[in-house]
Amino acid sequence: MGGPSTVAETHDFLKNLFLDGDLIPLPFQRFLAPWIARRRTPQIEEQYEAIGGGSPILRYTKFQGEGMAKLLDELHPETAPHKAYVSFRYANPLTSETARQMKEDGVTRAVAFTQYPQYSCSTTGSSLNEIYRRQQEFDGIQWSVIDRWGTHPGFVEAVAQNVEAALSKFPEETRQDTVLLFSAHSLPMSVVNRGDPYVSEVAGTVSRVMERLGHANPYRLVWQSQVGPSAWMGMQTGDAIKGLARLGKKQVIIVPIAFTSDHIETLFEIDLEYIKEARDHGIEAYRAESLNESPVFVRALADIAANHLRDISTGRSGATSVQLGLRCPGCTNATCGKQKEWFKEQI
Repeated sequence: MGGPSTVAETHDFLKNLFLDGDLIPLPFQRFLAPWIARRRTPQIEEQYEAIGGGSPILRYTKFQGEGMAKLLDELHPETAPHKAYVSFRYANPLTSETARQMKEDGVTRAVAFTQYPQYSCSTTGSSLNEIYRRQQEFDGIQWSVIDRWGTHPGFVEAVAQNVEAALSKFPEETRQDTVLLFSAHSLPMSVVNRGDPYVSEVAGTVSRVMERLGHANPYRLVWQSQVGPSAWMGMQTGDAIKGLARLGKKQVIIVPIAFTSDHIETLFEIDLEYIKEARDHGIEAYRAESLNESPVFVRALADIAANHLRDISTGRSGATSVQLGLRCPGCTNATCGKQKEWFKEQI
């Protein structure tokens, strides 16, 4: 998705977001989306002001990508040199700009490497649909796809280390009583109910992290960032905090489990809203750090990419995973099916 690097980019980011029918299907979308964006812009601009004047997601994504490419040169020299390009759906650099850069650089082979650990049609699916729609702009480039990696051991280790660091802020004698709230971006129930795999894949990540942590703490998976009046996946993070306070819990760690770097959902929603809400209810609460510049995480990205390239070169896999080829049972988006076939036939 990306995020506006400056406050001035907020309106365009919101307009692009609400125009995306893969993410938020709206009636009369071409007319309604700009109107919603204009109404929401002042409030969201204030939030970006509160976290320092813009989202740091581009900076961290570039850092992670550059570190990954450097390691990948060593791990898979057969395809070196490697270069990471950032392509956001709603903020700069947009897909069209990234396509232009890749063509200028003479790229002929590319991996669409989603930075969403868990797959959803609303996130990774939408991004792949955008590449498919703009395939003429990527003419001459052969693609393969890394579409999900939420249980990769390196990713799990990076998250677990940050949870352990956050837990260390509590006295050792009470540390085991700390509740871990794994918080992920929610989805509308209309998306969940058509068979989107996101919820189960996020739960899979949480399960692996808890295994790595030895199941030493009580935990729950909760959901944040609901927009609008329709039903979304719950329970919501804020409601969970209030519920834990009612149950007498005094220590909480909030773990961003579906975000790989800081942005407005961590820096504003968790840090400035949920942490404050917890403390207002008598709970000592901290957030586990995002993966940002974690060397363990950067190494995980390189391992994922190297294994992908190795499996293709040895014939163990094709351009896409088996799972990517399966549409949601309730899918009615024709572009989704065409996109999956197009990527599958790339190699």
